[in-house]
Amino acid sequence: MSHEFRLLIDGIERAGSAAQSSDVVDPATGEAIGSVAHATADDLTEAVRVSVLGLRSWSTTSPWERGRILKRAADFLRADMEVAARTITREQGKPLVQARLEVERSADFLEWGGEEARRIADYSVAGRSPGSRTEVQVHPVGVVATFTPWNFPMALAAKKFAGALGAGCSVICKPSQETPGSVLTLARALLEAGVPPAAISVIFGEPGMISDHLVAAPEVAKLSFTGSIPIGKRLAAAAGARIKTVSMELGGHAPVIVCGDVDPIWAADMLATAKFHNAGQFCLSPSRFFVENSIRDRFVARFVERAEALRVGPGQDPGIDMGPVANARRLSAVEAMVEDARMRGATVLTGGRRLRNEGYFYAPTVLDDVPEDASVLNEEPFGPIAPMLGFTDEAEMLRRANRLDFGLASYVVTHDPVRQRRLIDALEYGVVGVNGPITHNPEAALGGWKESGMETEGGPEILKPYQRTKHLSLAA
Repeated sequence: MSHEFRLLIDGIERAGSAAQSSDVVDPATGEAIGSVAHATADDLTEAVRVSVLGLRSWSTTSPWERGRILKRAADFLRADMEVAARTITREQGKPLVQARLEVERSADFLEWGGEEARRIADYSVAGRSPGSRTEVQVHPVGVVATFTPWNFPMALAAKKFAGALGAGCSVICKPSQETPGSVLTLARALLEAGVPPAAISVIFGEPGMISDHLVAAPEVAKLSFTGSIPIGKRLAAAAGARIKTVSMELGGHAPVIVCGDVDPIWAADMLATAKFHNAGQFCLSPSRFFVENSIRDRFVARFVERAEALRVGPGQDPGIDMGPVANARRLSAVEAMVEDARMRGATVLTGGRRLRNEGYFYAPTVLDDVPEDASVLNEEPFGPIAPMLGFTDEAEMLRRANRLDFGLASYVVTHDPVRQRRLIDALEYGVVGVNGPITHNPEAALGGWKESGMETEGGPEILKPYQRTKHLSLAA
């Protein structure tokens, strides 16, 4: 059944003022399942105007009440888990079991943001003259423009809604138009829970036009973006020209260091599961496997075995381990990376081909003997590709692991506590997974180093990127 996804402005879902739209495609079939409305400049101007009104209402709602509303929204999401998960799977392709986990994590973020809202506190210190004091107040930064991608369409939006709404800001969210229903489902839960309609807008359309308009709008105080490094740099430069703050979680290219003291079968089982989660389409995905030569052959053989055993198919089918990649662009990019590696001398141990005659399915792929100039070792793979690299010299391996401008996630697999600490300290990454996969749960802050990000999301400081302070100097 075809569905029409509309803009959400002031609590009303509406078509764009120019009646323009584009198809929403099921990646398991390649067929359109609906259409999504595109905003015009007039629609964006209206969203900004409404958000200013929403800010006045929401920012004066007590932090305790904001916390109650966000917790209620989390409960609504959990109650409608199956409907929300099927929306994610149909638009994005991931298996239903993974989509359910995403809905749960989205609810967790809303709940966490609400709990932290209740802890907002001003403070004061005694002044330097008798009877005087200094007080520091915490205020919402204002209207926030957020930009979210298609790989975890609900959870990545929920992080931003949780922090911004918890702080008392109003939000204009521009999600990927390839996964519109996931964010609209999230927004509806927030509105049903009691967030004022004017405090949330969800808009779709041409990304460059939308970002240019929102960055230029003087009423928009802050940008929060999750996506690629090139787009993040462009947004940061535009925001900097207008002295607007930005938060960014950008691309990753995570090295995985597997040391010779571990059981290679256990390590391969754990890492293959992590690698092919969401078809490798997430910034924290393990993407360059440095395996100590003493266990490399056994590790690689087991990894190949696990990759070949994965059940690949439509995410709505029972028992599926990996769905399609999310769109035709991603499929072409993955194909090009594998072919580039093959032409440069890499060996395809398994995979390296499309699957099925419909949809965007690509086989879980393991590459060996990959040269360092291959694109898969220099550009974010964002797909089901696992290049295997051996090492004996730890210092040289670390040089290779740290050589890129990416600095989001990395992995260390060793049971040697001294070596574990040495490797953790040497890795130039904002996140290190030790002997297990990385999941960003709301109770801990996460952010990238180098070109992989600015500021963090989550943790006790989840509200901080969306706050500003007012310093009061009070004389006697």
